[in-house]
Amino acid sequence: MFTKVLFRRLIPLIAATGLLLVTAAPISAAASSTTQTFHGVTQSFETPNPCTGDLGTVTTTSNGVFHTSADATGGTHVTGTMTGTFEFVPNDASLPSYTGRFTNWFGGNVGANGEGFWSTFSLTGYGSDGSVIHFNGNTQFHLSNGEVHVEFSFTNCRD
Repeated sequence: MFTKVLFRRLIPLIAATGLLLVTAAPISAAASSTTQTFHGVTQSFETPNPCTGDLGTVTTTSNGVFHTSADATGGTHVTGTMTGTFEFVPNDASLPSYTGRFTNWFGGNVGANGEGFWSTFSLTGYGSDGSVIHFNGNTQFHLSNGEVHVEFSFTNCRD
């Protein structure tokens, strides 16, 4: 699904940032934070339509912000929001294409005894055939001492 593809693309970024902050925080032993913003970033990739499963190519153009922080005990937090527009073109030309808006929020915490990551995603798309789709997704997982304790992904699609 579209949200799973985006989440899979974000997990390495979130994990790498968390790992970097976890290893850097004890050295500095002081709280720190950074913020990065981006504007007009365009990406294209193959993905299924989140409501029908039909394969196609989505092109997104987004703006967003990414925050990271580390506390004096070595704990870290990352969070970010992306919002923008998309165009989905199915591989099967007989199916409708969709254009619309999306928003993705994600975050994570890494501490001495565990870590957790989560993401919420929503989009509204307008089909070339006059149809409208609304998609929402929520993914979350938590680890403690290397063991997964919570893991779920909920999605729904409505027209």
